Amino acid sequence: MKGNLANSINCGNKLISLEHPIAMGILNTTPDSFYDGGKFNEELAFIKRFEQMLDEGAMIIDIGGASSRPGAVTLTTQEEIARTIPFIKSAIKQFPDAVISIDTYNSAVAKEAIYAGARIINDISGGSLDDKMFDTVAELKVPYILMHMKGRPENMKELATYDNLMLEIYQYFHTKIIALQNLGVKDIILDPGFGFAKNIEQNFVLLKNLNIFKNLNLPILSGLSRKSMIYKSLGITAEESLNGTTALNMISLMNGANILRVHDVKEAVQTIQLYKRYNGITY
Repeated sequence: MKGNLANSINCGNKLISLEHPIAMGILNTTPDSFYDGGKFNEELAFIKRFEQMLDEGAMIIDIGGASSRPGAVTLTTQEEIARTIPFIKSAIKQFPDAVISIDTYNSAVAKEAIYAGARIINDISGGSLDDKMFDTVAELKVPYILMHMKGRPENMKELATYDNLMLEIYQYFHTKIIALQNLGVKDIILDPGFGFAKNIEQNFVLLKNLNIFKNLNLPILSGLSRKSMIYKSLGITAEESLNGTTALNMISLMNGANILRVHDVKEAVQTIQLYKRYNGITY
């Protein structure tokens, strides 16, 4: 396997630099996501939030129409398209330079989203839930976020068993990277999948050892924002988990994360700024 940790990812006619870490904003158009479900599934609220995330420094905005919380119900392709494509078109019309990723494991939804103006595919299943996904990514020639998960959202909690957590995730990535690169996919981002078929203890082991994946020589995305590993550890709610998210985001950066996927963009950008300052980077 030959990795390619480039200083940028090619998003159509726009390059996004990964010389230093960046923030990706989460914008769900779902009625049932674990934290922001129902807040942004109307166009006016969606566009207002989209603009706010851009103003706060999000380099990528990740739009998802299907909840991936534990126990979430699977949507039909048409339901997911109806929840995402009109919003992507509206956002691109008003903010044509914005870089949008589509959060889906459905290749048909991914294709429609790219045609509508999205530039990145973010697949929680790593191609495991749609055998056409890798071919679709190769055909569209777009960056692909490869996440680790076992099973499906509705049953992944029961599959959080590993003989060797880090080794199994590393081998999963290694195999799928080879498959993607053999198809000609050039820009691959690795997401270890915090909370996806992993219990709280496993999530912290994963965070502590995040830099192991640097050996694969590809950018790493950390998606910890307001997740249960934070609020269950602290005995609080997702709504009260911003401070905990910031703390674990800094640990992610210290352990090699290139992208922070977050609900709260301003705070993530500030965390990145302080991380850079700590490392003597003042620009």
